[in-house]
Amino acid sequence: MTKLQKKVEQVVAILNQTVRDYPPVTFANSLGAEDMVLTDIIDRYHLDIDMFSLDTGRLPQETYDLMQIVRERYKTPLRIYFPNVKQIEAYVAQYGINGFYESVELRKACCHIRKVEPLRRALQSKCAWITGLRREQAPSRLNLQVSIFDMDNQIQKVSPLLEWSNDEVWEYLKQYEVPYNKLHDRFYPSIGCAPCTRAITPGEDIRSGRWWWEDPETKECGLHTGKAVPVK
Repeated sequence: MTKLQKKVEQVVAILNQTVRDYPPVTFANSLGAEDMVLTDIIDRYHLDIDMFSLDTGRLPQETYDLMQIVRERYKTPLRIYFPNVKQIEAYVAQYGINGFYESVELRKACCHIRKVEPLRRALQSKCAWITGLRREQAPSRLNLQVSIFDMDNQIQKVSPLLEWSNDEVWEYLKQYEVPYNKLHDRFYPSIGCAPCTRAITPGEDIRSGRWWWEDPETKECGLHTGKAVPVK
């Protein structure tokens, strides 16, 4: 058994235990490289986990292209959640279409409307949600644990790829010919909304292309910064 296969079996075991302990379970699919690994594993092993994605209204075309590919290739349906139109209209009227560049507070307010609020709707009636977070992605994720209770959303939060390396993610994608966002081939290791994402140069941190005008400590959108209680 290869090292990769062992890690895949560990992920499957974590997901199966989550399904047993916290049904019903949903997967928040951002369509990044890590989440495409989880998409393939959930579908390949016929796990009882549904999945959804958040359409912020400002995603790159390449992300929408992948969204369609996922719909056509995998049996697990991908549900799409949208932000509240009235909240977006009010934000744009007060701060402008690109007001999020003006301050961290305005950027986080935009993320709250376009991501946090739709996420909360997506998690309603669920007991656990799966994420593709990895420890090495950002300084803000160094102290994460595989399974925690997300106090903000009052739901169990499970990150089965937490200890995977970037190389292992890409080894899986290539070995199983999993589709991925074509922006990755243009030096976009982390992909969010188009105005808040840029390509990186060799040697830069993998999330340096996200909200590049901010300090690393603030580079979260609000989906993964809530209070949490670790599970022992």
